[in-house]
Amino acid sequence: METRRLGRLGHQSSVLIYGAASLGGVDQDRADASIQEALDAGINHFDVAADYGDAELRLGPRMPEIRDRIFLATKTGRRTFEEAWSEINRSLERLQTDHVDLIQMHAVCDLENLDLVTGKGGSLEAAIRAKDEGMVRAIGITGHTAQAPSVHTEGLRRFDFDSVLTPLNYKLSTDPQYAADYAALVEAVKASDAALMTIKMIARRNWREGEQKGYDTWYRPFDEQRYITAATAWLLNGHPEITGLATAGETRLLQQMIVAERERADLTPEAAASILDEVQDYESPFVDMPI
Repeated sequence: METRRLGRLGHQSSVLIYGAASLGGVDQDRADASIQEALDAGINHFDVAADYGDAELRLGPRMPEIRDRIFLATKTGRRTFEEAWSEINRSLERLQTDHVDLIQMHAVCDLENLDLVTGKGGSLEAAIRAKDEGMVRAIGITGHTAQAPSVHTEGLRRFDFDSVLTPLNYKLSTDPQYAADYAALVEAVKASDAALMTIKMIARRNWREGEQKGYDTWYRPFDEQRYITAATAWLLNGHPEITGLATAGETRLLQQMIVAERERADLTPEAAASILDEVQDYESPFVDMPI
């Protein structure tokens, strides 16, 4: 699998990042199988969060075996120093490790939350303390709304975050405001040599009212290989600034994303976009979010 430099952190990170939200509600056997599937494919970057149900607990038993083989990132969604400090310590216990490579300020999707995180007594102070004490090696910021790129640009003005995790897919890129906000974020990331990672690559649309939800994702994902491959090719082949993209929060979709990464080589971004234009119900996932 292709690897890319994770900004100034220097890690050669697999372009697919294991989205461990997929482990939040599964048993250990299914978790172990999915983790192994990722490792076998060459994925060396795992991304989890304290808020992902039991995901940290599912990853923890594998850490004694694989900790030195992977870049391990987690997140805290708490907003005060005390709450975040407690949660970071709890995450280390659940993950069965004495440090993570990256702690991320989770779901910073608007300026109100950015103010809480970066203000006096906010969670960023806990992350800085954890870094000073060797519990984490780097500090990042994440978000998952249509406002996330602009909020993250402002975040980089306030603090020198080592990484940003923000949404991007072909449909989002066709919205002029979103495209402009994302472009500004790219410039800010390049200026600081931070790592830029993305989410929601195979989000197709929101679930319809009354529709049976066939996957554990909060949005309706692409599940046809043709469209997953096109979405992957559009993102990775057309956006060299992106160091990696998080796989969907559903273990049953991992293999298709692995196949897509392998098969994307001969598909130009323009050809990929043409394929995605075939989809009649392709829209932004941020129409009616459950958060």
